[in-house]
Amino acid sequence: MRRYRRDTRHVGMGNDIRFGWMVYVGLRRYARTEGRRLTEPRSSRDTGETDRPAIGKAAKMPATTIHFVRHGKVENPGHLLYERLPGFHLSELGVRMAQATAHYIAVSPQLNTVSAVYSSPLERTRETAGEILESLNSVRGLRDERPLELKTDERLIEARNEFRGKRIGFGEGALWKNGNWKLVRNLWKPSWGESYQSIARRMQDFALEKVDEYSGKQIVVVSHESPIWSYRHMLETGHPEHNMLLRHTALASITSITYDCDTKEVLSITYVDPVAGVE
Repeated sequence: MRRYRRDTRHVGMGNDIRFGWMVYVGLRRYARTEGRRLTEPRSSRDTGETDRPAIGKAAKMPATTIHFVRHGKVENPGHLLYERLPGFHLSELGVRMAQATAHYIAVSPQLNTVSAVYSSPLERTRETAGEILESLNSVRGLRDERPLELKTDERLIEARNEFRGKRIGFGEGALWKNGNWKLVRNLWKPSWGESYQSIARRMQDFALEKVDEYSGKQIVVVSHESPIWSYRHMLETGHPEHNMLLRHTALASITSITYDCDTKEVLSITYVDPVAGVE
């Protein structure tokens, strides 16, 4: 599989103070904003162009495209790191984000011919996928096509995180209390939960299975920031380990990966943020 290099800078580990501060800022920011980037990447403001050139040779048929969509903003007034906990639904803004992405997909002749919609089993992804299905099925009805139904898959679930349910940076959830610092010793693995290797492997298992199942077609898959980015980073650099502060997977954004159905080679990776202006 051909690759091109992206962010491969190694991040300091162990007891390095700079490392600890970076993790503290990153986790606290994530808990407060459900993962919005500290500094918004330039291309995330673009609602019509991709942020990367194609990987490998020019696309040829048959090819399968998987459109990985991140869920919309979650209702989280307690600023908890909710991980896989139940009961965290889309906020009103999150619903509008999901609807904007759904509309973007439904009105595009290149996207509204998808053959299936999958999601992680968590509420926020299923609700985002539900908005996409509603818009897609309206278009399918005009074409006298049968409506699609949501399919869930455990391999798309959020990354496991030992800080689940905690309010990072406050009270007993503070990084430096009750031995919590032990969980942030290794940003590269990471040490606070499921490894990036594990996340990327399960995402790849899912993706390659669907390339065979939907040969020559395209599908929509609603998942979470860490799984989408870990998998993409592995495809681009050869390893899933990355600096979590430099991810490029905005809420309700679309990362589209096209595969050669015969060789499973990645032909292109493109990205778009349809909800950059949604408030």
